[in-house]
Formats: sequence, C-alpha cells, structure tokens
Amino acid sequence: MRNTTLCYIQNDRGQTLLLHRIKKENDLNRDKWIGVGGAFEDKESPEECLLREVAEETGLTLTRYRYRGIVTFVSDRWETEYMHLFTADGFTGQLRECDEGVLEWVDNATVPTLPTWEGDRIFLRLIAQDAPFFSLKLEYTGDTLTAAALDGTALDI
Repeated sequence: MRNTTLCYIQNDRGQTLLLHRIKKENDLNRDKWIGVGGAFEDKESPEECLLREVAEETGLTLTRYRYRGIVTFVSDRWETEYMHLFTADGFTGQLRECDEGVLEWVDNATVPTLPTWEGDRIFLRLIAQDAPFFSLKLEYTGDTLTAAALDGTALDI
C-alpha cells in the first residue's frame, strides 16, 4: 500500500488550481485534470507531505488548509493507495511551472466538466457540498469505476 496526498487549492476569485497531466509519457493520470500532491516520504505525516508536495509542484506555501477525507483506491492494475485529501484557501508565493503537467486556475463551475477519473467526481462533489470528514473507497477495473463506498456504505455508481 502507498500513501499519497491530493490538494485542491482555491482562490478568492471562485477558482481551483488544477494540474492538467500532459507532460509525462507513462503517467496513469495522463490527460486528466487533478489537484496537486504526491507520495509520502519516510516518516512524513499527511500534513508534512501536503506542504512539501504543494511547494514542489506549484511554488506555493499553504497558510490555510483543511483535511477533508481519506480515499482508498483499489485497482486490478496498481497497488492499493490511501490518498489523504485536502483543500486549501490560503497560500503565499508565486505559481511556477510544474514538470508533471500544466497548472491552471479553473472556474469552480467548470471543474466537474473536465476529464478526470470517475471516482474523483464523487469526492469533488463531497468537497463542493462541504461534507464532514469522510472515508471513500473506490474500486477500479482498468480505468472503469466498478464500486464505491462512502463511510462504509455502498454507493450507486
């Protein structure tokens, strides 16, 4: 199992910073729009990983963030992943180029229409609804979402 973080940074203009994953050839997120984040390093907490990954990928330093939930990804292709999901609305610094894709501020109303993983739409909706801390399990066969459970209860997909 691997642990990762993912953060959706929001500004005061009704926009979310997204990473369009178009730069790496063998990227499981190729052509998708996602938040920013990455894998834990040894001995890191979720918050330490979040702050490091956001700084590395964006050049921004988070000053206000919120831990929103844990997403468990189960796949027939990849190892199980526990993704620690955050949102942030406070930051300092200058946005810089990212070697994993193109960073872009996207209007919040547009975010659900962009190409992303099917399961991402579930947790993005929970974030938009300001849901309390949650545990979401997403099961994939290939690129197809085959099952989902929110706080242990199966969802219709």
